[in-house]
Amino acid sequence: MLNKYFVYVAYNGTNYHGWQRQKNAISVQEVLEQTFEIVYQNKTAVYGSGRTDAGVHASGQVAHLELEHEFDMGLLRKLNGILPKDISILDVRKVQDDSHARFDATSRKYVYKFHTYKSPFHQELSSYYPFFDYSIDELNELSKLFVGKKDFQAFSRVKTEVNNFVCDITEAHWVMNGEQFEFHIRANRFLRGMVRAIVGTQLDILKDKLKTKSIPEILASRDRKMAGQAAHPQGLFLTEVVYPESVFEIEKKVTVE
Repeated sequence: MLNKYFVYVAYNGTNYHGWQRQKNAISVQEVLEQTFEIVYQNKTAVYGSGRTDAGVHASGQVAHLELEHEFDMGLLRKLNGILPKDISILDVRKVQDDSHARFDATSRKYVYKFHTYKSPFHQELSSYYPFFDYSIDELNELSKLFVGKKDFQAFSRVKTEVNNFVCDITEAHWVMNGEQFEFHIRANRFLRGMVRAIVGTQLDILKDKLKTKSIPEILASRDRKMAGQAAHPQGLFLTEVVYPESVFEIEKKVTVE
């Protein structure tokens, strides 16, 4: 009998061509599957809660997999010992047999990080933006316009194959922390390139690069060309994926000490 688990994963996406397995480039999913195959001596498919693009990071990605054996602390340490230094398994939870990391998720949260000073410590994990002279209040007035159930085709990568472009955003706001600032956004789902396009569009509006356009007008157009330039990938983190408690077995979870 197979046991199904949710695996909580963190990674620095700098050296990877996104989460999803690619034909001619290394991905986080591929590295995880190879590592499980080494430990369990058979092929193990790992299914993520969603894609992250090349260069994008995660502190709270979730994936599911099925194993013949029970997870234990020794095997978890072994997996982390084999994984490269830029990928880590944070936590493992046993789930119901019909649970799915992607389809059972009720919300996902991303955080986009900026720094305003040249730093050798932030360059891979934050976007350098030295000319930030806006108030957080200005940015938050813009971000409010994204909240709600709306069609986000104008903020989706062109030729994205989905049934519809409607997403329900429940949180969108900016925070300032000294010389660093962040954009936080939560929704039931996200389209490809959506968060980076939303971030870049807000900055372009305040920089007057989109002088005659407003966010409601861009949304109504459903045209990616109407929105602003996408922000760089290195500032973006998938930070949380939320599930209903009904997907989890009542089991003691395995946590890295």
